[in-house]
Amino acid sequence: MSETETDNAAASDITGAPAPSPSPWTNLGPEAFELLRLNPLPTDRYTGARPLRFVQLGTLERHSEAESLLRLSIQVPGVKLRPERNGLDVWVDHRAHQVRFGPATGLQTEPLNRGLGRFLAAKGIAWAKRRWSRYSVESVALTPSLTEDGRLTRDRFLQGLGFTVSYQDEQKLKAHCHAETVGSLMTDWSQEKLQVVSPLESAAMLQNADQQLQEQDARLRDLNERLARLKHEDGSLRFTIICLVTFAIFQAGLLIWIVTH
Repeated sequence: MSETETDNAAASDITGAPAPSPSPWTNLGPEAFELLRLNPLPTDRYTGARPLRFVQLGTLERHSEAESLLRLSIQVPGVKLRPERNGLDVWVDHRAHQVRFGPATGLQTEPLNRGLGRFLAAKGIAWAKRRWSRYSVESVALTPSLTEDGRLTRDRFLQGLGFTVSYQDEQKLKAHCHAETVGSLMTDWSQEKLQVVSPLESAAMLQNADQQLQEQDARLRDLNERLARLKHEDGSLRFTIICLVTFAIFQAGLLIWIVTH
């Protein structure tokens, strides 16, 4: 018996009913891609410099009679990320009329403080809201935050999307977020931080960048030619000066010889 079969059997013994089989969509990767522009922002004292960057948004969408899935993931050029980062899953249970947002470990994005978390959440909510706005939202247990500032930032983020954050203890370690329906959630994000770039805009940017490179190459060739001419003229001047100095020394020596003889 495989490890999965063993786990399913154990779950069946505990609940008295067969364990649900894993979804065939669990390990599927993105199929459609878009380009995102992370606009340059002032340096942040916590996250450091925030220059202009481009990242790729991958999308996967699946539907069946029982459930639907939207999977969003962001790839950063030159950066290898852990699997739990930069990803959001939206699972829709059509039998229970319920929507679940994942991953269970929480939404973690990189680079930080560039609007990626809000963008992913807004895109997932907008997708579910278009068809199933009356579905309920599954309550999610939140991972305890390591710092008070982190907890407050997390709560503001969720509340800004329309979720309600509630605590089960005075230390505010055990928290849940929930919402009445998908229709009560927000779908906006900061376009000052992040923008979706269409293929035509991408082509225009590449064409503009290529044109600027060609212009810079032309200016660089002109500068190199001017530098070469100046070096040639400088060499001619040096030779002329050396000849004049040599001739002056010769005349001075000849004058001294005439005077002494």
